[in-house]
Amino acid sequence: MHITSGRWLHGLFLALLTVLLWGILPIKLKQVLTVMDPITVTWYRLLVSGGLLLLWLTAKRRLPSFQGLGRRRLGLVGLAIFGLLGNYVLYLVGLNLLSPGTAQLVVQIGPVLLLVASVFVFKERFSVGQVLGLVILLGGFGLFFNQRLDELLTSLGVYTRGVLTNLLATSIWVFYALSQKQLLTVWNSQQVMLVIYLGCAALLTPWAHPLEVLQLDTLQKWLLLACCLNTLVAYGAFAEALAHWQASRVSATLALTPLVTLLAVAAAAQLWPAYVHSEQLNALGYLGAITVVAGSALVALGPSLVAGWRARRVRMARP
Repeated sequence: MHITSGRWLHGLFLALLTVLLWGILPIKLKQVLTVMDPITVTWYRLLVSGGLLLLWLTAKRRLPSFQGLGRRRLGLVGLAIFGLLGNYVLYLVGLNLLSPGTAQLVVQIGPVLLLVASVFVFKERFSVGQVLGLVILLGGFGLFFNQRLDELLTSLGVYTRGVLTNLLATSIWVFYALSQKQLLTVWNSQQVMLVIYLGCAALLTPWAHPLEVLQLDTLQKWLLLACCLNTLVAYGAFAEALAHWQASRVSATLALTPLVTLLAVAAAAQLWPAYVHSEQLNALGYLGAITVVAGSALVALGPSLVAGWRARRVRMARP
């Protein structure tokens, strides 16, 4: 069993760095998507990330070996590739139809779906605290979408299609996450991501239009590069945070990502109104976003909170 280093401040800093990087990512992607199509943007992100990982692991002589992998694990590799590929492309399609804050908030349902799937696949337990967190999260979504509930429930307009597309994207991500968890028994995280990134890029190549990058202005080119590097740096910081801090606390910290996106959009709309538009939310909408974050954090912390409560009861019961 993995034991953290105990350097929780270091872990907190790395988790917050991940939150910042993931929080501002949809704003950068939104600008690039005004010129490039979602498939080509995804292709560049995966190719650059996979290429840099290939150079790093080659220099370290730690390239993954496929020898003796077996048909079952090869199937998991394929499932992970299609899961991440579908998630990346569909998320950008949905982002094209939504604001960055809305797109990022919908993604919060992903870890919950993963938790539910883990109950059936890995026989993990679903605690009372997590059930409460799920109820709070769903209530938060109701508040967040309060201005457009009629549209969501009665029509299939642009906004509804965007929400449904991002829900599908985060649902497909669960297949990737479950497969990756199993593949970590034969490869480390960097080796797994190398195979998945390059596999995804190879599958997308026939439909990518690399020359679209020439249509980007200078700022958009820098933003595309930042999007490509974001995945490597953010996931690296995330993995390192887990080495120093408990996974439940890291996950709870990552739940702050939608709030960072909303704050970043508000700031960018003030600084660059010609490029970034503010979120069209009322007070209930912002309260809903905070509630979703609280529910997501409680889902992550549920087992730890229940275990701590039981431990305190045991101590109090002792003479």
